[in-house]
Amino acid sequence: MDYNYLKYKKILIVDDEVGLLEMVTSILEQDGFKEIKTAGTVSEALSVCKEWSPEIAVLDVMLPDGNGFSLFEQMRAFTEIPVLFLTARGEDEDKLKGLGLGADDYMTKPFLPKELLLRVGIILKRYYKGETPVVQLSGSQIDFDRAEVIKGGEHFPLTAKEHDILGALYRNAGRIVTIDQLCEAAWGDNPFGYENSLMAHIRRIREKIEVNPSKPVSLITVKGLGYKLVLGGK
Repeated sequence: MDYNYLKYKKILIVDDEVGLLEMVTSILEQDGFKEIKTAGTVSEALSVCKEWSPEIAVLDVMLPDGNGFSLFEQMRAFTEIPVLFLTARGEDEDKLKGLGLGADDYMTKPFLPKELLLRVGIILKRYYKGETPVVQLSGSQIDFDRAEVIKGGEHFPLTAKEHDILGALYRNAGRIVTIDQLCEAAWGDNPFGYENSLMAHIRRIREKIEVNPSKPVSLITVKGLGYKLVLGGK
C-alpha cells in the first residue's frame, strides 16, 4: 500500500529543549514530512492544538509549566490524536504512566533518528491506513477516492486513464516516471504505441490540475525521460 500521503500529516513536537526540537524537526523533514510545528510549554502546546489541529503529537514528559501527562489529559478533552511520549533514560514509571493514560508509544532519550521515524510511521499507519488521500498540488487537489480534481472551487471528473496515469505519478511523487511506465500503468503489459495517446491524456490532465496549463508547475515534463508530479503548494 502507498503511504506517501502520510507525509502530509500534521505533527506537533513538544519539548522545552530547543536543540531537541530542532533535531526532531530536521529528522522528520529529511524523511519527507511537510507539516511540523513545535511548542516548548504546556500552554503553548494547547494553543497550537486548538488552532492548528495536529494529527499526531510527540510529547516530552518534563515541561517548564507542567508535564506531558497533564498536557495529554488536557488534549484528550478535545482531540483523540495519537501521542508518542519522550522519556528520560531509566524512567520506567514515566513509561508505564504514559501508556496507562492511553498514549500510543514511548521513546527513551537519547534515541536514534531511524527509531523515531519507525515509531512515528507505525503510529500513523495504524491510525490513518484506511484513508484515501486527497493530494495537494499547487492550485488544485486530486481526490483519488472520488476520481476528481478540485480547483478554484470547481470539481473536474477524471477519466479512468487519467486516474491511472495520475496514480502512477503520485506513487512516485517527486521522481521521474518514464513514458513506458506511464503507458503500462494506463494500458497494461503491452504499452507500446501509446505515446501519442499518453501525450493527449497529459494535456487534458494539465487542463484540470494546473492553474496555467501552458506553464505547468505540478505535472512537469522531463525532456527525453518522462514526467514528474510535484506535490504541495496552496
